[in-house]
Amino acid sequence: MPDHGKKYQEAAKLVDHSKLYSPEEGAELVRKTSYVGFDASVEAHLRLGVDPRHADQMVRGTVVLPHGTGKVVRVVVFAQGEKGLEALRAGADEVGAEDLVKKIEAGWTDFDVALAAPDVMGMVGRLGRILGRKGLMPNPKSGTITFDLERAIKEVKAGRVEFKVDKGGIIHVPFGKASFEAQQLVDNMVTLLDAINRARPTGAKGQYLRTLTITPTMGPGIRIDIPAVLAIAAAS
Repeated sequence: MPDHGKKYQEAAKLVDHSKLYSPEEGAELVRKTSYVGFDASVEAHLRLGVDPRHADQMVRGTVVLPHGTGKVVRVVVFAQGEKGLEALRAGADEVGAEDLVKKIEAGWTDFDVALAAPDVMGMVGRLGRILGRKGLMPNPKSGTITFDLERAIKEVKAGRVEFKVDKGGIIHVPFGKASFEAQQLVDNMVTLLDAINRARPTGAKGQYLRTLTITPTMGPGIRIDIPAVLAIAAAS
């Protein structure tokens, strides 16, 4: 494995890897350790005490971050008739039914989120292979199959993120940008962790929330004190 570059090593010197940082300290530090020449995303990596191979230990859900993710989200909607018009009025970037399915089958996937009205899922199902491997397939568990398209589009555009535990028992979620104010990052972090905590599955035993690390794109990890984050959530 190659050594990290000089800029990474300089950024890493700012982090005490033996310390659990408060949410406020971590948010300030993650902004300082972003060294890339663009507005880096800030990500949360949360290790859970679950075994996602068991259905009763799967963790998945969505949450609207109070300050969004800082990313312009391109939304396509599979809908027709009045629901298609509703999606256009709500700000969807592209709306269609059979025509949109064919466009994606031809290779177009220039979007970030796909929503669908339930009555067109019969045709959308053909895209399982294409959208599934990109994590874009509409799914009722993530709130992306719904008749309430106006609400869903506005939430996604405002900063709704999906979280899902991977096979290693870790959730990876972007929750802001390095250009955010520290308090905005704290607010988003608290909202995200509170939502994941509330999504604790029935099969989870022992310690559920194990470690939380935040990091800028390509930057060093910063370990966060989970009880301190939950205390803010409980007080708000």
